[in-house]
Amino acid sequence: MDLLHSWGVSLAVHLQTEYSAYESWFQVVSSVADLHTTFFIFFPIWFHLKRDVAIKLIWVAVIGDWFNMVLKWVLSGERPYWWVHETKFYGTDAAPALRQVPITCETGPGSPSGHAMGSAGVGYVMVTAALSIAAQRKCPVLLYWLLQILLWMLLGLVELLVCMSRVYVAAHFPHQVISGVISGIIVAEVFSRQQWIYRASLHRYFNVTLFLLVFAVGFYVLLKALGVDLLWTLEKAQKWCNHPTWVHMDTSPFASLLRNMGTLFGLGLGLHLPNGFESKYSRSAPFRTGCIGVSLVLLQLLDSLTFSSNNQAIFYLLSFAKSTAALLVPTTLVPGGISLLLLGKKYEKNS
Repeated sequence: MDLLHSWGVSLAVHLQTEYSAYESWFQVVSSVADLHTTFFIFFPIWFHLKRDVAIKLIWVAVIGDWFNMVLKWVLSGERPYWWVHETKFYGTDAAPALRQVPITCETGPGSPSGHAMGSAGVGYVMVTAALSIAAQRKCPVLLYWLLQILLWMLLGLVELLVCMSRVYVAAHFPHQVISGVISGIIVAEVFSRQQWIYRASLHRYFNVTLFLLVFAVGFYVLLKALGVDLLWTLEKAQKWCNHPTWVHMDTSPFASLLRNMGTLFGLGLGLHLPNGFESKYSRSAPFRTGCIGVSLVLLQLLDSLTFSSNNQAIFYLLSFAKSTAALLVPTTLVPGGISLLLLGKKYEKNS
């Protein structure tokens, strides 16, 4: 593995040397590739355009990220920014100098890349959804063929940029981002064949959320009992990160777990609580546009809430609550609120 890692470090050094002018863009790409973008931007848009696509997005994102966490625990992959300091591969020669940026110091294991896996899975869902919509509307064959080429090339370009950005910031080795892309597409393809997710009851959402949580915690306890320290990466991040403030608790495996469980539970609540989405206004374009706009604004306000990680139990609990609320906003609160507002105006007009 050291040889494979050394090739990855060499590529990272090459990218940092030849493309240093694009450093800010690589950081933007990495940030946008985070599943946070799916939960706070893609989901509210798709939910009010094509509900089934939005539901699939959440399932693919949450289950994919859960599998990513388990795989990281099992594979225990290194990250370039600490490996280069601890390896004996270079012997007496000086180790390559890797630059760090504020998003470099993630605290979990490195393989496979969560950013590459999540963005590939979510992108695959959106591309196949767009092509399905075009086919349903009986798009001309030539135009459909061109659309296929354009969308798949666009997804390929996006994933290339995501992979380059993760290597550039020294958060991942090349083989980790490649395996992430492949894993993400596999998860998305599996869920493209699942129909039960569109009619799952609130009870089933609760059971799935609880199962994923208990399994992950139980797996952690089992490995801990076998002498495997799953928090070894946190110590390395704190030791080798150039700036202590760049080590963020929200990149830890348990923070990711609670965030995803909150998201899935929030989707179940949002789909089954009474709301105004099925009102007589809900099919109109202005209503849907208004719901998308208001949801995006409110979600950005919600996203601005940050929590101190001094007390980890409270931090994880608040992360769960915030993720649940993020799904309730576009599914229940905003459609219900706008429906009540329109009904109130209609009542005032009639009276």
